Amino acid sequence: MKRPKTPSAPPPSTPPTPQHRQSFTKLINPISSKRRNILQNPQPLPSAAAAIEWKPLKINKSELYLPLTFPTGQTFRWRNTGPLQYTGPIGPHLVSLKQLEGDDVGYFCHFTDSDETARINLFDFLNMGISLNEIWSVFKASDERFAELAMYLEGARVLRQDPLECLIQFICSSNNNIQRITKMVDFISSKGKFLGNVGGFDFFEFPTLDKLASVSEAELREAGFGYRAKYIVGTVAALQSKPGGGMEWLASLRKSDLQGAITGLSTLPGVGPKVAACVALFSLDQHHAIPVDTHVWQIATRYLIPELAGTTLTPRVCSRVADAFVSKYGKYAGWAQTLLFISELPSQKSILPSSLWNTVEKSEIKLQIE
Repeated sequence: MKRPKTPSAPPPSTPPTPQHRQSFTKLINPISSKRRNILQNPQPLPSAAAAIEWKPLKINKSELYLPLTFPTGQTFRWRNTGPLQYTGPIGPHLVSLKQLEGDDVGYFCHFTDSDETARINLFDFLNMGISLNEIWSVFKASDERFAELAMYLEGARVLRQDPLECLIQFICSSNNNIQRITKMVDFISSKGKFLGNVGGFDFFEFPTLDKLASVSEAELREAGFGYRAKYIVGTVAALQSKPGGGMEWLASLRKSDLQGAITGLSTLPGVGPKVAACVALFSLDQHHAIPVDTHVWQIATRYLIPELAGTTLTPRVCSRVADAFVSKYGKYAGWAQTLLFISELPSQKSILPSSLWNTVEKSEIKLQIE
């Protein structure tokens, strides 16, 4: 079985160094090279990144391959901090993951005294209660193309994110590109508690609803959010007005059926069917949610419902596309759709044989979310 090529190593990263919280301006500027004043902060520097003692997750690459899970549009808060290494916040914990030699993934929790709690939260975030091998075996048995793609793209998991964090990220993603989405999400994240710096990147706990409520529409517009600013402010206000609290309401959607979750989310400002489906799939345990955009529609018309080729992507057509995926792949259709979407990204051309190429041009890659 071929293994995806290892990406070239990024420039050497700085050791993980706890710092005082910085303003968002510092997030997008090079970190100061000034020496640390040990009289002001007598704490010793942590060990260098190369000396990190990785703890094994005891999960093989067929269940989790980091480069096919994190930089694929599910979350915009994780960073590549070393060769086959990604770092990001999970609640109040700052965690690094690394693909180890052999057949395992290692994890390391930065600046925490509650390593066991962080590990439990990490397993939940990675959706480890679901066996990727088991559900993919069903997909491969019924879909020859999926079976071929799976040989080269194994380990592409669907994450289980915090619902509020996921919701705000995908409101930012509406008709947007990855680079700009990331800057917006960084700005909002900077309103939360500072967790530390790893590899030259500052990381923050995602802000609470109360903290988000203190951010004005004018401030968001000044930061470049455009029309999305009013949607974020409106959604935060709508969540705060929910009986029992917005966080509890979002969590309750995990117990709802898919249509109930989509309908509930769609009452929030700036949340259309596509954003709602993304939030449902990536945070609300709605494993057969299908986020339909132009690229997913193209996949469907090539392989599932060719009779819809050339049609306009109306709400009715979106519904037929979603139904086609569920009919083909069943209750985990969203996981199958995720792999098929990843296979269309230009970045996978170096991994897939030319017979499996169906990538769109890089200039066309845009999250067309409504």
